[in-house]
Amino acid sequence: MRLILSILLLGTALTAPALAGFPEKPNLIFILSDDIAQGDLGCYGQKLIQTPHLDRMAAEGTRYLQAYCGTSVCAPSRSSLMTGLHMGHCPIRANREIQPEGQMPMPAGTLTVAQLLKQQGYATACIGKWGMGMFDTSGSPFKLGFDHFYGYNCQRHAHSYFPTYLYNDDQRFDLPGNTGKAGKGTSYAQNNIADETVRWISDHAEEPFFLFYSVTLPHGRYEIDDQGIYADKPWTETQKNYAAMVSRLDSDVGRILELLREKKIDDRTLVIFAGDNGSSFDPNSEIGKLFDQTMGGTLRGFKRGMYEGALRQAALSWCPGTVPAGRVSEEPWAFWDYLPTVVELTRATYPDNYNPDGKSLVSFLEGGPAPERDYFYWELHERGSIQAIRFQNWKAVRNGPSAAVELYDLSSDVAESHNLAEEHPELVKKAIQMMKQARREDPHWPMKDPPKPRKKA
Repeated sequence: MRLILSILLLGTALTAPALAGFPEKPNLIFILSDDIAQGDLGCYGQKLIQTPHLDRMAAEGTRYLQAYCGTSVCAPSRSSLMTGLHMGHCPIRANREIQPEGQMPMPAGTLTVAQLLKQQGYATACIGKWGMGMFDTSGSPFKLGFDHFYGYNCQRHAHSYFPTYLYNDDQRFDLPGNTGKAGKGTSYAQNNIADETVRWISDHAEEPFFLFYSVTLPHGRYEIDDQGIYADKPWTETQKNYAAMVSRLDSDVGRILELLREKKIDDRTLVIFAGDNGSSFDPNSEIGKLFDQTMGGTLRGFKRGMYEGALRQAALSWCPGTVPAGRVSEEPWAFWDYLPTVVELTRATYPDNYNPDGKSLVSFLEGGPAPERDYFYWELHERGSIQAIRFQNWKAVRNGPSAAVELYDLSSDVAESHNLAEEHPELVKKAIQMMKQARREDPHWPMKDPPKPRKKA
């Protein structure tokens, strides 16, 4: 029996494609799609929206079923990605607007992926949306390691796909033909953003580079310049626009991957594609009902929540010859793992006393197991303060500091439909203690209960 098994294993080894490790100082592209969900993509089972380029990326790389965002809204999720910190330590833990334009900035002294890479000689750019501080604040992309910025700084401004202006670095420029009214104009901003992305990669193809392609599609107002193959579908205008926006995202990602092939740098470029949160829609909403972001009801919850449907997002990795082709992984990882991954890939070093929450994914990306850890932790401070913690396959959710802790066994109940808190009080007690230990108190983010629903008159 052992001989037969040995022969079978040898045969597998001989037929499996040989994979090299990552090259020294690989190019790095992180494509962050605003609000894309697993259920939007063909490679995850979507039937109505066409995403051939992302489906090919999945076939040529690895697709993840348990990739976790930083938390379930824009600014803090991006902050977690940039800093390697989960929501218990991250300086931004909610969306906070600042008038007349912009969001609460990341504080002075924040360490980011881009700063580490800039110190390693990388060209760095953020193209698309920033949302972590205007140019005159401590959260400016230029104070946090980026050489170049192009697109929207303010998240609210980024809701419009026909805005009156964008930014090239910190210089505002007008888009001709746009009125500022919803859906009114002749200059579709994503055309500028996609073209700038291709230009910047082409200009830096001969040197190590890091591109944070923070694309706004398909978030915000559901606006598109061409409904394309969806124009004649028996759907609402919003549904047609949403489908066309997802397919437009797909084609723009396809342009990037094809450019890397043309420049012959595809095998030395690690591309990670992800959404910034899980599902964005109530499954009974106009878009959610038709396109089913919840994966057939498999995942519970959506944006601004703490259930798996809000925290698991679409994620793919791609680097031909290094990232295994056709792999589908059910092992968990999170946004705060990206910074430690970059550190290992580029042999960068942390400043003294900097302790990221994440774990390096280098071996995992190459086909090995995901790193072991004690827990994953999230919180969010929007209408109140909500928390979640995962340890092994146990997931605890607390929808407010005074709310009862819910407990789910993800190994048998990924839909989080059976609250086991009463059956396992010892695990509830453990989860509460772990939540307390996982977070650092911050005066900007006090724990507050959500407001109680108003009683109907």
